[in-house]
Amino acid sequence: MNPDTTPTRIAEPPDTAARPAVRAATPADAEAITRMRSEHVLSRPLTEEWVRRTTDELVPRLTPAGDARAFVIDAPDGTMAACALGLIAPVLPAPSYPHGLAARVHVVATHPDHRRRGYARAVVGALLDHLADTEEVTLFELHTSSQAAPLYREFGFAGSPALMRMTRHGRSTAAAGAQPDSTWVPPRQYADSLPRATAYVCLYVTDEDDQPLQLHSVYSPSHPWHMIGGALEFGERPWDGLLRECREETGMTAAGPPRLLATVYGQPRAQRPYSTLQLVFDGGRLTGAQIRGLTLNPHEHDEARVLPLAQWRALMPARDFVRLSAVAEARRTGVAAYVDTWGDA
Repeated sequence: MNPDTTPTRIAEPPDTAARPAVRAATPADAEAITRMRSEHVLSRPLTEEWVRRTTDELVPRLTPAGDARAFVIDAPDGTMAACALGLIAPVLPAPSYPHGLAARVHVVATHPDHRRRGYARAVVGALLDHLADTEEVTLFELHTSSQAAPLYREFGFAGSPALMRMTRHGRSTAAAGAQPDSTWVPPRQYADSLPRATAYVCLYVTDEDDQPLQLHSVYSPSHPWHMIGGALEFGERPWDGLLRECREETGMTAAGPPRLLATVYGQPRAQRPYSTLQLVFDGGRLTGAQIRGLTLNPHEHDEARVLPLAQWRALMPARDFVRLSAVAEARRTGVAAYVDTWGDA
């Protein structure tokens, strides 16, 4: 931290007069920031006692010698419209953060009366600029919601909403256009920066007339009929996961060797925040006796049905039928299928 830093108003460029006026917070703003956090960030508001205790702790931390920095926007009536609070902490230095300083974006809040005006972007931008350029912080992290994550990705944060991180070099750390001493980052930090995806394995099974077998779900009305299979567990190989799912869902042991029929990709959505990647294997043809002998897990499925491919169209969403048709065609032709529209609205 730079002990010579004093709270100052952030000057606006002449061509951005319409932008909100952002200023650096002072210890006098501690209570307002605490109440913004209590009312608009925490799942349960603080009691008045905790508001007082938190305010008393934040006041000295907002001084130049403290470890807290905040930027705010004042509402016309003098109340606080928006704020962003960061907490600075020392870390062991590394090439990517040579000064050994990290900051956690701890509070970002906008009063409901002032939302959708770009206030959050303005205060967060001012906070990050100050921390990087003045305080020489190079490692940043935060926790946010999936709805707010796109805003932070605009600033350069990566990773899941549960932990987003960014390495940023300020003007005093590197000359304009210069590259950091090293682009290496710790393995865990690199992993956290990658897009998240959930991996599934499925088994395509038919009867002896090549009519697809599908299981009826007791828990997923949006996907009522689907193939045998499920999500991979951590560290599990795809074929091993499929053998486990097959036993759990039907009591059957899938016959190998593994033969991949299709790769199916689904984009993340609000109800499913991660991408999905499905590997569909060929489970072969079952006799009528084998199909009748399947033992379903009643917590997952209540029926196994075999129908001609065309008749499945009326029993499942269009995107599910596209997947099923592609898998059936892959088996017929011997050419693996690729589907990247599964799960699209």
